[in-house]
Order: sequence, then C-alpha cells, then structure tokens
Amino acid sequence: MVIASRQSKLALIQAEQVRLALSALHPEISFEIKTYKTTGDMILNVTLDKIGGKGLFVKELESALLRGDADLLVHSFKDMPMETMGEIPVVGVTKRQDERDVLVLPKGQKDWDKTKPVGTSSKRRSLQLKRLYPEIETLPVRGNVITRLQKLDSGEFGALVLAAAGLKRLGLENRISRYFSVEEILPSACQGALALQARRDFDKSLLEGLHDEDTFYISMAERAFVSSLDGGCSSPVAAHAVIENSLIKLRGLYVSPDETKLFYDHIEGEKEKAAELGESLAQRMKEGGCVV
Repeated sequence: MVIASRQSKLALIQAEQVRLALSALHPEISFEIKTYKTTGDMILNVTLDKIGGKGLFVKELESALLRGDADLLVHSFKDMPMETMGEIPVVGVTKRQDERDVLVLPKGQKDWDKTKPVGTSSKRRSLQLKRLYPEIETLPVRGNVITRLQKLDSGEFGALVLAAAGLKRLGLENRISRYFSVEEILPSACQGALALQARRDFDKSLLEGLHDEDTFYISMAERAFVSSLDGGCSSPVAAHAVIENSLIKLRGLYVSPDETKLFYDHIEGEKEKAAELGESLAQRMKEGGCVV
C-alpha cells in the first residue's frame, strides 16, 4: 500500500508516523511512502493568497490518488482546502497534538527584539499578534519550517510565529520561546491533527486504532465554521473546539473586511452535530459577533 507525501521533512515525518502505526496494526500488509513535489513547495516568493491558496500543496498528491499511483495521503489537516473532491474523501483523522501557536526567537537569543519584524504569512496570526503587541511589525515568510528557521537565524526576522505541533514533530521543541494560549491566538482550524485521504472504495477498517473519533468531530466543527465564512489563506478566520462530556465547545474568530475589528464568539452542543454547530456559529457571526 502506497502512502503519498510532500517532500518536506515535516511531511515525511508525519507520513512515517502513519506508516509505522499502520504497519503495527497490519503486519501482513507492506506500507511504503512515495514523495511528490507540489506546486506550493516550488513557489516560495509569493504569499499563498496570491497564487491559489492551500490547494497548491495537495493537487499533485490528489492526482496520484486519482490515478491509482497512491492509496493514502497524509496531510496536516490545517493545510487542506476546505473543499475536497467527493471521490477522494477524508477517511480518517489522527488524534490532535498540540494545537497552539508559538513564538520562536533566533538561535541562542533569550530576549525578543521587537524592533525587527515577526515572520508569518498568516493574516490570522498577524492580526491576533498585533492585538497582543500593537507595536510590532509582521512580514510574510514562506518555505518549510526548516527554511523559515534559517531565515530567522540569519537575522531577517526578530521572531517567527509557528505551529507547536510541527516543531514538536520535527524534534525542535527546544526552539520554542513562548506558547500562545488559544485565548491569545486562536489557532487555524484542525491545527495539530493529521488528515488521511483516500479513494471512496478504501477499506476504512484498516484505520481502526489510528482514527480518533473525538478529533474527527472537533475537526468537522472547526472546518464547517471556517468554510461557512469562506475562510482560506486570504481570509483570517480561525476556529478551535474541545469536547467535554460529549459536548463540543467551539470558539470562532472572524475579521472585518477592512481588518480593523476582530470578532469572537462561541457555541456548544452535541458532538454528533459538529458540522451544524460550526455553520450555526458562522451564521451568528455574520450577523454580528463580539468585538474584542
């Protein structure tokens, strides 16, 4: 069985985690990883909202799946487009890891030099960071995590804002200078979870023991909220959900078109109605959320 992955170090680590888990569950099946270079990996001098969004990181992988050259795709769920093709659905979701965003300083530096720009290509991160630190400047930074860290350490930036989960999977937790709570910076929908995508005829029973039902419900709520507000790379929309006593508690962020106001609101309900809750919260926020 072929697992397709992007070529970045983080993508390969994530694919290998899935391969090892599946191999342990099904020792009678041989699982191998095949890598593909995606358009998003090749175009690094333009922000994603200018060149087509998150779909640029999955197009080549999905084509391999449709051709039959691959059987399973592994994605950082936060990087998947909101719309997926019906013939290649998400068939499983791994247990969510640390969903928080973090501040990373240049190697060996303990104090944050706020006179230098903070590197982030995410408007969601940039706007929330400026709410916490109005004096700072943010500038786009593209490339994989390792490339971004090299730019930081060479002096281009005073700090970076990155996802905690990615740094931890890369074994770079020691680079984290500060964790932002989800109240400080609301994460990207599905941050910290991996999505498994396959053709419709894929045997989902193979994923029993790897698929996490609670993370699935959380992800459906978050994605429904963002999708209902047309949130993509160019739209600073965020969502974060938790499950407590079989209830989903979902918090959402929507930014005014002129990017001057941040609207937050929340909702809770039965986890089996995750997508409906996300859509309901989005509708409520369209009518006017809480300005913070």
